[in-house]
Amino acid sequence: MSETSLSITKLSDLANPTRFLALASIVIPWMAAFTALCFIVGLYLSFTTEGDYQQGETVRIMYIHVPAAWLSMMGYTIMSLSAIGTLVWRHPLADVSAKAAAPLGAAFTLIALVTGSMWGKPMWGTWWVWDARLTSVFILFLMYLGLIALNRAMDDPSKAARVSAVLILVGFVNIPIIKFSVDWWNTLHQSASVLRLDGSTIDPEFLRPLLVMAIAFTTLFLTLHVMAIRNEIWRRRISAQRRLAARLANREA
Repeated sequence: MSETSLSITKLSDLANPTRFLALASIVIPWMAAFTALCFIVGLYLSFTTEGDYQQGETVRIMYIHVPAAWLSMMGYTIMSLSAIGTLVWRHPLADVSAKAAAPLGAAFTLIALVTGSMWGKPMWGTWWVWDARLTSVFILFLMYLGLIALNRAMDDPSKAARVSAVLILVGFVNIPIIKFSVDWWNTLHQSASVLRLDGSTIDPEFLRPLLVMAIAFTTLFLTLHVMAIRNEIWRRRISAQRRLAARLANREA
């Protein structure tokens, strides 16, 4: 068997919930330890750098706001990939992944909105403006809440998975709008300054703690996501056992 075939086989093995649970029990402690280490380093760098000559100490909000904003979009991207896995490949864990990512995405989107308002008040003189970037992120937050409510409202998991997958893919159009809104429209929000083809425009003194905090927040998201998938698998197994016990009890009655 070729190395490619072996890799595909190993990946397909993770579709088995039992094998995923076994792997999760191994990797979660390591992921959590790495996340904690990144936060220790990132927070140290964040508080030891000097303030910006224009923004002063408020520039430190960037070390939370920017990673949270990135993860708000990454969370929905993960949900979109999971939706494709649900509709196209019928992957057993795809729906579980999408459902587990929704609350995390909503939380990081809320953090991005709150910290953005805290940062915007001293910089723009107002807590909120309805420009393209802020409005599209707020819409993303509402989409997360809507998908969470939909999953909780529908009793049939398979039907909820299909409906949610379709809505997730339709809503993905908002992600490029968020990303390129500052380029397409005249907004108060600054354009991209970290990930640019011509290189970052942020001073290295601010870029280093920002990148470390971005890694810390990303590993935090991934750790919580794996934990949420594990908990959802357990929840569904318990629900299945309860339904089976209820059917057996009805037959005996």
